[in-house]
Amino acid sequence: MSKALDYLVKARPEAMTHYFSFLKDAGSKLEPKTRSLISVITKVHAQTERGLKQYVKRALNDGASAAEILDALLMAFPALGLAKIVWAVDVLLEAGMPEFSLEALGAKPEWHRLGEAETFREGSMTRVELAGRNVLVTRTKGEIAVYDTHCPHQRTPIPLEALAGGKLKCPKHGWTFDIASGACTSGGERPLKRYESKVEAGGVLAYW
Repeated sequence: MSKALDYLVKARPEAMTHYFSFLKDAGSKLEPKTRSLISVITKVHAQTERGLKQYVKRALNDGASAAEILDALLMAFPALGLAKIVWAVDVLLEAGMPEFSLEALGAKPEWHRLGEAETFREGSMTRVELAGRNVLVTRTKGEIAVYDTHCPHQRTPIPLEALAGGKLKCPKHGWTFDIASGACTSGGERPLKRYESKVEAGGVLAYW
């Protein structure tokens, strides 16, 4: 419970008791699994990381599968939007929940060819869209790296126009990243998500 919510419970106990009773009664006609899936969607909409983890675990305990949770999020796409859904999946993957691994869901990651290695110039950053994913490809001192285009803070897309002097700055909250290492140099702590990559037969390949 947040500090603010704890404060309201103590400051206005009658009002908050009625509020929690309303929430409990509002879902009383739903089976536990359905109620939990709806709760997961509300936490994704609010982008509440702690609440998301809590209610995903509850949904799993109530009989929902990882595939059903993902389907619920995708069905809520008109309300959530892709950025929030991707944020939620990132939270679940970083939490290391085995139910959401590609192997558990029956899918396997694979190598994707992003283009000829010679087209990615030294000190440059190139945006590539492939297989439903946008990535940023950089070459620094001959080494090629492939990063996700979204800021790890709130999954805000970072445009190439945000690149200046070897630094990439998120337009929403100012998190700044070093394009050589992907490390966050100011504004936050988490680095850009980096994909495994390699150069093979003259092409750049990334694994997801």
